[in-house]
Amino acid sequence: MRTRKAVARVGRTIATACAAGTQVDAACLKIKNTGGEVEAELTTYHAMCNSACGYLFLGATSREVAPDAALAVHNSRLVLAFHGNPPPAAVAEYRQRRMARADRDRAAFIAAMGISRELDDLIRTVKFENLHLLTRAELYRFGIDTRSLAETTWKLEKEARPFARKFAMLKKENGASFRPMEWRLSCESGKRVPLTFAREIDETAIGKTTILVTADAAPDNAAGGSVLRAGKYEVWRGSIDPDMLKAILASRSLHVRETTLLPDDKADITKFDIDLTGLTSVWPQLAASCAAATPAPKSPWPAIQQPNASVTPPAAPSP
Repeated sequence: MRTRKAVARVGRTIATACAAGTQVDAACLKIKNTGGEVEAELTTYHAMCNSACGYLFLGATSREVAPDAALAVHNSRLVLAFHGNPPPAAVAEYRQRRMARADRDRAAFIAAMGISRELDDLIRTVKFENLHLLTRAELYRFGIDTRSLAETTWKLEKEARPFARKFAMLKKENGASFRPMEWRLSCESGKRVPLTFAREIDETAIGKTTILVTADAAPDNAAGGSVLRAGKYEVWRGSIDPDMLKAILASRSLHVRETTLLPDDKADITKFDIDLTGLTSVWPQLAASCAAATPAPKSPWPAIQQPNASVTPPAAPSP
């Protein structure tokens, strides 16, 4: 992987013919073992890389863990097989030397891959039988995935009222923590397309926040408004006209500008881009699914009447 300058990502393969099963049940394994090509989808949703997979993952020159995937670590276990009946003291001494060598080899490999020794320190604290899911902050701090903004691709959710969505994790500019967010495009309503943004509330933030969204293809056409609180989330829900939708589908990214008014009449401004890759293929699927959807659907998002309304929050944008 290092010689090929590979980009490593965490994902899983979903065979289309096994969509209703577990992907590893007897019927699905029979399909996979028949030979020839098997139609499948590659997804990061609920994908996990752990144990030996983690060392393979670290071997790549570039490493990306999607917000809805996971990388997990645990300590090693030494299994010894002896012929005869060696003295217990000799077995203990041999075990100690082998474990010490294994620890040195692991530490050397992690360092050679450009990863912080903090990862090795953490691995030593996790029992072999357990797993530690690396947080987004740990992935960043250890040097595993150093992106300040990690995103999923756009995905079609075929619910009673379908929608397209993506998750993202954004690092605070002057901090080490990441905040999860979610974007949704829903079925057209009166020639306009609902666009929704939700993220976890920043408890340290003070002041009212607004967002402004533009696309590459039409920088003068914008959507936005006030971000309102819904439980432990901040939600903005607006709609875009056909021209803005065309601009979004023709663009590579959405440009987002957040403005928070501070008590001293100053403004805290944050800018970031949301990748639109894949939306052009998802949107026709969404349009077709919307046409077949049941009428008068229940909204997948909480109704927001006022900033301090008590509502049921949307699903958390995390694995």
